[in-house]
Amino acid sequence: MNRLAVYCGSATPADPRYIELAREVGRTLAERGIGVVYGGGRLGLMGAIAGAALEAGGEVIGVIPNALANSEVANHDCTELHTVTGMHQRKQAFTD
Repeated sequence: MNRLAVYCGSATPADPRYIELAREVGRTLAERGIGVVYGGGRLGLMGAIAGAALEAGGEVIGVIPNALANSEVANHDCTELHTVTGMHQRKQAFTD
């Protein structure tokens, strides 16, 4: 399966159109058989992309630092959720 690394934030944008656009990206990737590799959170734009991809039956791989892995921000619904020691390892995992 082809995968696309998605870099986006966990903050909710002021304009809700950005959330809907993020959801559209997630759905489209899943429909085209492209997996999502992203920051592993369930909030904001990153959560919108991941949630929509999962709802559409897509593969979603989250990569999240240990400090956030057991918190409420982690998306435990991912196909795979990898924990790493820090941001450098998180970014490296996106390219691997």
